Amino acid sequence: MAHDADVDADAIAFGTDGWRATLDVFTTPRVRMVGQAVATTLSERGATGTVAIGYDARETSPEFADELAQVLRANGFDVLLPERDTPTPVVAWTVKDRDLAGALQITASHNPPEYNGVKFIPGDGSPALPDWTAAFEENLAVLDPLPEDEWGERTEADLVAPYREHALSFVDADLDGLPVAYDALYGSGRGVTDDLLAAAGADVTRLNCEQDPEFGGGSPEPSAENAEGLVEHVCDGDAALGVINDGDADRIGIVTPERGYLDPNLFFAAMYDFLLEDASGDVVRTVSTSSIVDRVAEAHGQAVHEVAVGFKWVAEAMADHDALFGGEESGGFGLPAHLRNKDGVIMALAAAAAEREEPLDERVDRLLAEHGEIHQDRISVDCPDDRKEAVLADLETALPDALAGVAVDGVNTVDGFKIRLEDGTWVLVRPSGTEPKLRVYAEAGSDERVGELLDAGRDLVEPLV
Repeated sequence: MAHDADVDADAIAFGTDGWRATLDVFTTPRVRMVGQAVATTLSERGATGTVAIGYDARETSPEFADELAQVLRANGFDVLLPERDTPTPVVAWTVKDRDLAGALQITASHNPPEYNGVKFIPGDGSPALPDWTAAFEENLAVLDPLPEDEWGERTEADLVAPYREHALSFVDADLDGLPVAYDALYGSGRGVTDDLLAAAGADVTRLNCEQDPEFGGGSPEPSAENAEGLVEHVCDGDAALGVINDGDADRIGIVTPERGYLDPNLFFAAMYDFLLEDASGDVVRTVSTSSIVDRVAEAHGQAVHEVAVGFKWVAEAMADHDALFGGEESGGFGLPAHLRNKDGVIMALAAAAAEREEPLDERVDRLLAEHGEIHQDRISVDCPDDRKEAVLADLETALPDALAGVAVDGVNTVDGFKIRLEDGTWVLVRPSGTEPKLRVYAEAGSDERVGELLDAGRDLVEPLV
């Protein structure tokens, strides 16, 4: 193996969920450096044994996984690889189930084919917190191999079958011929999510479940735009439920016959309501997620824990508060009794179980009748990266007593600046993590009122930029 002594490590930066980059930057020598950093960090923390190394459906992913396997083995760790590209949550669950030292997953998730990335998953299967990623950045280095007789072993195994068996025992789902349409967006959920649904008794129609590392020419993002074929199939009456995963199947989108693409906030509330029929427990959500979840919690005497955007914060709070459920409006949901991480595979089975008991459209109708209509939108305000922090600081002194004609009831600064108004509506200003922009979110009982709140939020922020 080459030692890549002249590799530039400056291009490697661990963001919200690992390191992602275009393939001109995400190169083999840099991937090796990440592998060495992980091996060094694990060794510093006293970890020994086996590291799982998974990969998604991208053309370059198996090769990068092989490189990581070599680096980890050369540092004395045994490595476990799947027999095929595998959803991130399956790899994460395997780490927890087999009590492994951790895992590396080669994936760029929902990004287009010209990207790739790498995630680290700690030994409990949860997302890596900043103390891990900071250590990796500190430990980036070229490979420093042990003598070959001290290298670890490499094993390949079917990781999906044990996961499927666990999922079927964890979710009580006798789907009894429920017609479900599944869209893999050519990602790693194909042959996994659909087969799990079928194993539980669903009559599954498969869309975009062929192997295509180009993802059909698009990005494997489980958005309303990418779900148009699935929506057409479900709304034509050919299925009672539609399920769509992103490229590494840790997120989920849902389609129903009446609503088409179901607002993830409404799906979140409906699933929490379903789970509370047989269990009790708090819920964790991000600051930008709808407060209809709060209303469901309040109706059942449960608490809501609001955290910053990023599922790692959801996962951390799920542990801190022994929560029943957690999620975010971008389609990431976690059942901590199964795995303290987002999992779009097992959520598909749970959604089908909920649909079998009471159609999701009917459940959502009932929740909206009980708790009121919820509408949400967001806009962007241009803001140079070097001004973001100052603008948020200035908001503290610029905060008015009222916004769009309603008195301010409180402020949450866990992630940006969330202004809660006395009528239960809110406006959130937070910096984009990827663009020179501030995002302004608003939630209210009508689209018209959301527009008024967004305008008020823009008027509040723009003079400060």
